[in-house]
Amino acid sequence: MARNPVKDQVAIVGVGSTGFSRTNQRSSLALALDASTQAIRDAGLTGADVDGVVAIGEPGAPGPQALAAGLGITDVTHFSRPAPVVMFSIVDAVNAVFSGACDVALVCSSMLRLPWASRSAANDPFRRSLVGAGGGGGARGGWPENVTQAAAYAAWASRYIHEYGATREPFGRVAINGRTNAASNPLAAMRDPITMDDYLEARMIREPLCMLDMDVPVDGADAFVLTTADRARSLPHPPVLVHAATVGLVDRNDEDQLPSLARHGQHVVVETLRAKSDLWLDDVDVYYPYDGFTIITIGWLENTGWCAPGTADRFIRDHWDEATNRMLINGRIPVNSHGGSLSEGGTRGTGHVREAVVQLRGEAGERQVDGARTALVTSGGFFFNSQGAILRTT
Repeated sequence: MARNPVKDQVAIVGVGSTGFSRTNQRSSLALALDASTQAIRDAGLTGADVDGVVAIGEPGAPGPQALAAGLGITDVTHFSRPAPVVMFSIVDAVNAVFSGACDVALVCSSMLRLPWASRSAANDPFRRSLVGAGGGGGARGGWPENVTQAAAYAAWASRYIHEYGATREPFGRVAINGRTNAASNPLAAMRDPITMDDYLEARMIREPLCMLDMDVPVDGADAFVLTTADRARSLPHPPVLVHAATVGLVDRNDEDQLPSLARHGQHVVVETLRAKSDLWLDDVDVYYPYDGFTIITIGWLENTGWCAPGTADRFIRDHWDEATNRMLINGRIPVNSHGGSLSEGGTRGTGHVREAVVQLRGEAGERQVDGARTALVTSGGFFFNSQGAILRTT
């Protein structure tokens, strides 16, 4: 087993969320302060207990200095602003707490996404002006056409279909699963159910990916509080231990310049998690693969080892619950029980971590999985932002 001295030594003890919508009228800082205040209170702590601040670097989001000042936190011994995908920040906070750089770390991500990306932003003259005359959004009816990312993942989706003789149906089932699960998540932006016909008739953005293959641009914020496992035992909620966490990339880190589907960041993450963990798929009770694009979820299902490369279509159909219209691995393990980025909103993976924590604490309400004790979270896409974590409770 690879070295993992931080295994089970740091816990997530607080979570907070504003929920996600496309009609928000608050600033990014206001959203961040709201979610952060919730998370600190949820942990049974006060701002005076927090001495580490990690702010996820979404464009326009407040940095750690602004966040600390807004919360009245005066003595900070660790602060950073990693890249804007959740696991970079979780890993940073875990290492800071474990090393003693801080005792209690606040991780916060707030997003107004890109200035043009949500319906509320498109209707706000000030936020529209941030784009400048050159624009860059091209949003029609509130949906952005992110040409760079859509082009990259559309190319890989086409390559997948070509290499394995696949159809668009497994992509559609990923989207349907997310929307079905979001229906019971009050924080989700998109909660109306969809069918395969809805998916196949949705507006094509870049062949073979349609509007429903892409995450939903939203406004909102999530926040987490982490501290040592020892301290966590005296706090109100059952501690959710970070059993293992990692990020991974290969030699090329541009989405459209990967060597092949056979080797990219997801493979590095899976190999590292397996080497650093005492737990794996047989131990998992809830699973959270990233779904910024449906092809990313297909990649995670196959590369994590739930099924062999090129077999996600059969795997999803074999594990599809017709009664509830969602995926249940082995009849019991939900996939993105909160709706994921496709339906809750494009949170850069914070929603996946939050839902994992809530499930392991037994606080997910009607979404709750009985006896959930281990969560696998595989965040990010194929390139530099591939990430993963195993969270557990005792």
